[in-house]
Amino acid sequence: MKVSLRSFALIGLLFCLPGFAGAQTAIQSGNKLYAQQKYELAIREYEHVAEADDEYPTAIYNIGVCKYELWLTDDAIGFYRHAIKLRRGNYSKASFALAIALEEQNKLAEAREAYLQSIRTAADGYPWAKFKLGLLEANEGNLELAARLFKEAGLKSGEHTASSHNNLGVVFARMGRLLEAEKEFRVALRQAGGQFTEASDNLKLCRSLLLTAENLGTLSMSTPKFFR
Repeated sequence: MKVSLRSFALIGLLFCLPGFAGAQTAIQSGNKLYAQQKYELAIREYEHVAEADDEYPTAIYNIGVCKYELWLTDDAIGFYRHAIKLRRGNYSKASFALAIALEEQNKLAEAREAYLQSIRTAADGYPWAKFKLGLLEANEGNLELAARLFKEAGLKSGEHTASSHNNLGVVFARMGRLLEAEKEFRVALRQAGGQFTEASDNLKLCRSLLLTAENLGTLSMSTPKFFR
């Protein structure tokens, strides 16, 4: 399934300064069209932002987001890279979007570096990037690193929080640390108000494995479910 960037991609201008009205109008118009899923029309609006304008990197990034939604992933990657270069590497949202696109193409080493760059350049450490990087590392078998990333992501409140705790529990279970796993599954359920099927199923499995010592040696490391 293609990951949509709709929930966090576009950056709208919150203020207007003299000389920037044209760029503001173009970006705001493009954002409205983007919200209506009129991606080609949104691109045309973003293209009205001049290269000399301070908001040009934002326009380039937003074009990349539209290209991604149009399934033009290679084009999107090019625009993300250009936007990051224009900001001298300090563009956490574009780095995150780039990482998602690269991971989709199974370019995992490049995706990993892009996630790390988004984490380094974000004021809050970009918990979503830590969550996604945690998934990448866990699926690559780097469980200790994945556990650290999920733990750090779970410290920040947001839509990712419950999933971070669930995934940390999965990693602990795969490492044979069932008591710690049980705790994380309980936290995930609590964070989700009890409405989290994967965490509930994982908690039941974990508790069943803890009932008898002999079952500890037969734990299936692929049974607990990650939540993406």
